[in-house]
Amino acid sequence: MGQLSFFDTDKRLAALSAKGDPLEAIARLVPWESFRGDIEAAVLTPEAERKSMAGRKPIDAIVLFRMLILQSLYNLSDEQVEYQVRDRLSFTRFLTSGIEDCIPDGTTLWLFREKLAQAGIIERLFDGFDQHLEASGYIARGGQIVDASIVQVPRQRNTRAENEAVKSGQTPAAWKKKPAKNRQKDKDARWTKKHGRSFYGYKNHVNADARYKLIRRYDVSDAAVHDSQKLDGLLNKANTSADVFADSAYRSAETEAGLKARGFRSRIQVRATRNHPLTQRQQEANRKKSRIRARIEHVFGAQETSTGSRLVRTVGIVRARAKIGLQNLVYNIRRLVTLESMAAV
Repeated sequence: MGQLSFFDTDKRLAALSAKGDPLEAIARLVPWESFRGDIEAAVLTPEAERKSMAGRKPIDAIVLFRMLILQSLYNLSDEQVEYQVRDRLSFTRFLTSGIEDCIPDGTTLWLFREKLAQAGIIERLFDGFDQHLEASGYIARGGQIVDASIVQVPRQRNTRAENEAVKSGQTPAAWKKKPAKNRQKDKDARWTKKHGRSFYGYKNHVNADARYKLIRRYDVSDAAVHDSQKLDGLLNKANTSADVFADSAYRSAETEAGLKARGFRSRIQVRATRNHPLTQRQQEANRKKSRIRARIEHVFGAQETSTGSRLVRTVGIVRARAKIGLQNLVYNIRRLVTLESMAAV
């Protein structure tokens, strides 16, 4: 079999488009150049600090960013996404044409993501895309739903003494003697329990609007942080409705008073207590709230199915925050494609 010609490749791309390549819609709907300024400020070395202007030009920052989006879309490792870009024509096209001779390798992608993580700009990129959503007509409507999902990391095989040292903010003496081992230990993740099961990792706290099921705000914490502790920082005044939906874990007299003081209407579910069962009226109110609150479970379900959001293989909260932030951004990108396709029908 001979080498494929340009026209053979062109025919294959046309066939992919005819079948409905989902990456084409993403490439078209995302304002890639709007991210360039923040990304390049984080990853490029200023000319004044460069030792020499010689050597190969750096790979375009937007190409690398698109590669990160691919990675999150399909839950791939650094090496896997490099292989898939080389192997799959649709992936190569998504990264922009003319890149065949300079496809970034897995190490280059890791370094790029690490610079973004250390600069802490993923949330800024997320906020920038949210502004694009609003400009496209997807304003936060229908009230806001707040919840958190547990994001696990690989479990640490630590001794009880080592765990106690980590909890107190110290590095166990044995780890100090083995720098390589110390680098592999996640000292920021924590244990938590849910439905009687133990989990180790972080939490993705999100605020999604009830109308479009888009994530509007998020925060990342270790898994031991109670969901309600992040409520204030997640509230979004830009939503056209004052209603705030959440499960009963968020309910307290302090929370109710705080929401009222800030002009929000609490739609947090009521919880029964010992010797004080819910009245029929309260049960009916909870059912009505649940019908709307359940929409955030659709968000978490979509993330778990598409991006593997229940587990991140990173070390430390800085990297976890970047990885989880990218997953939230990618969810919104996929959701925008869905909303646009629904509007076109």
